[in-house]
Amino acid sequence: MIRNVGILIFPDVELLDFTGPYEAFTAANYGGAGEKVFEVFTVAEQLDEVRVRAGLRVMPDYTLDDAPKIDVLVVPGGQGTRREVNNPRLVGWIADVAEQAELATSVCTGAFLLAEAGVLAEHSVATTHWASIDRLRDTYPSLDVRHDVRFVDDGTVVSSAGVSAGIDMSLHVIERLCGHDVAAGSARLMEYDYWKPA
Repeated sequence: MIRNVGILIFPDVELLDFTGPYEAFTAANYGGAGEKVFEVFTVAEQLDEVRVRAGLRVMPDYTLDDAPKIDVLVVPGGQGTRREVNNPRLVGWIADVAEQAELATSVCTGAFLLAEAGVLAEHSVATTHWASIDRLRDTYPSLDVRHDVRFVDDGTVVSSAGVSAGIDMSLHVIERLCGHDVAAGSARLMEYDYWKPA
């Protein structure tokens, strides 16, 4: 079974927040599975060049309107989330996709977008970048926000702390969906020695 992994991007998205998961999920195809288990693509509001937080220019694969069905949604963070939480079109799209997806995930302050979309419901357990923990708690007081963790698995939603923690979260999701050997193979292919199996 091939699952579609849709990774949202937007202006000022944090670079490793989306490229880390992109690498992990694509590495699973070659490092552990030996066959394609994930189709990975990026989605943006428009099919225009996106300048990410570090200045890199990226061309999205799809728009919100023409993206294929998404099984695993990845919502990254970065400074751009402060603007995008006030973008009803993007927030509505996240809500719609998450409702249909097998899993919705966030990296860093992408948790704010999941919360704004209602994907993180009352009493949901979540995390975000260490510097935004208090802001997430204050903005969405019904959430159970955890600190000092790399990621939190709350069933249909998996959130991670900042930047490199998105790789840990992605490997956890790979292990959950495809088994330990596939996740371990992905980590090994990336030479990502930090990962510890669930």
